[in-house]
Amino acid sequence: MKKNKILLLLILSVAFALQVNANPKREFRGAWIQCVNGQYLGKTPAQIRQMLSSQLDTLQQCGINAILFQVRAEGDALYKSSYEPWSRYLTGTQGVAPSDGWDPLAWMVEQCHMREMECHAWINPYRAKTKFTKELAPNHPAVRHPERMFEYDGLYIFNPALAVNRTYTCMVVEDILLNYDVDGIHMDDYFYPYPVAGVKIPDESFYKADSRGFATIEDWRRDNVNLLIQDLHYLIRSIKPWCKFGVSPFGIYRNNPAGVNSQKGSATNGTQNYDDLYADIVHWVEQGWVDYNIPQIYWNLGTKAADYEVLIRWWNDYCGGRPLFIGQDVERTVKGVDPQNPNSHQMPAKYSLQRSLPNVYGSCQWYAAAVVDNPGNYRTALQRVYHSTPALQPLMPYIDSKAPSKPRKVKVDRNGFLTWNAPKAKKEMDKARQYVVYKFDADEKISLESSSNIVAITSDLSLALPRVQKGMVYVVTALDRLHNESKPVKVKIKR
Repeated sequence: MKKNKILLLLILSVAFALQVNANPKREFRGAWIQCVNGQYLGKTPAQIRQMLSSQLDTLQQCGINAILFQVRAEGDALYKSSYEPWSRYLTGTQGVAPSDGWDPLAWMVEQCHMREMECHAWINPYRAKTKFTKELAPNHPAVRHPERMFEYDGLYIFNPALAVNRTYTCMVVEDILLNYDVDGIHMDDYFYPYPVAGVKIPDESFYKADSRGFATIEDWRRDNVNLLIQDLHYLIRSIKPWCKFGVSPFGIYRNNPAGVNSQKGSATNGTQNYDDLYADIVHWVEQGWVDYNIPQIYWNLGTKAADYEVLIRWWNDYCGGRPLFIGQDVERTVKGVDPQNPNSHQMPAKYSLQRSLPNVYGSCQWYAAAVVDNPGNYRTALQRVYHSTPALQPLMPYIDSKAPSKPRKVKVDRNGFLTWNAPKAKKEMDKARQYVVYKFDADEKISLESSSNIVAITSDLSLALPRVQKGMVYVVTALDRLHNESKPVKVKIKR
């Protein structure tokens, strides 16, 4: 316990020295909640809800503003799907629904919005069965249409070469969009399967039958994935244009160990998105098909094969055309020693580096339960230092840049409540979804640039003020679904 307190003091002192406590006003602060770790198994729906509620409360306290919730792990569902069976990761048996009729995604959306968090539905587009899944439900797509799959080292994979699989994946996403008020659709790092030595992908016959003019099977495979990403982009825009589409690729795009012409890849040595998983993330960003990118840079500073600093700088330099968020591994970070400060783990150095780069707009924690467990005082540092002030989401003007109208009838009543009315709007994209309340002392210059003046980000139309003093000024602005911010409305305390 004493060692942990000393380490926390070191984190706080390093943070103060680096002035990281001047937190940005806009920052994505996400956390992944996964199903594949088995955290739901053996629990009743009520017990799962209690566990997740506790996690969300703690994550809210430490400033997390977006949850990436896994709802499709292997052609299954943690929601009421029109196409796929209930997940075994939820109930223990694929195809068996929660005993009390619970819909985890509907519940999670409600719980996140109640805590002023975004909720992104996290799906895996290609994996249909893991090697550990023994039985498939009768309505599972691999049972109904085995011809659409190929087997690879015990996995079943939706064959990316088949147009019918792209259409089917779009139908799954459409089903989510039409039935749930999600803020984003999120995909992780599983595209073509991770390579296994001596095991070939069994798709050569499909390539020979329809190469589409590609000279190599590798380029053809990349285009198969490109076509899906493109289709999903246009689908999401057509149904819910405010819904964000993001990916979380493996942390290495391509290896370029010599560092010559680094645009082609980073000075690393590991599995590659481009050459091994056939996922050309740089191309997706350049085409504008994804709205955000969260590379999983889970290694530590000084890792020989994949150095955190090398990778975060590479992604910043070559994949910054869309907001870049960094996937942070909580447990690895606190187990690593800062190469420049042997008395500290790597969290302060990683955050200092992350916030120094112009195209990095936040981070996402792998994984939510690890944050809650607070190893090495990681969660405490988020709460007291890096997320000590609230943050709006990064702007995405390529989706929408029009701000909502300002709040109406802003006033402070005699009971110390700040109240206002919603601005008028005809279209969904123009409606106010949340409000930002700022506080300024009597002699303080009014500026909305600093997060330190934010009292709350709320979806309510009133706020109990922490204190009311003559001359003090409160400011209220409106936010739309994409956090475009309205003009401010000020109210001065006169009594």
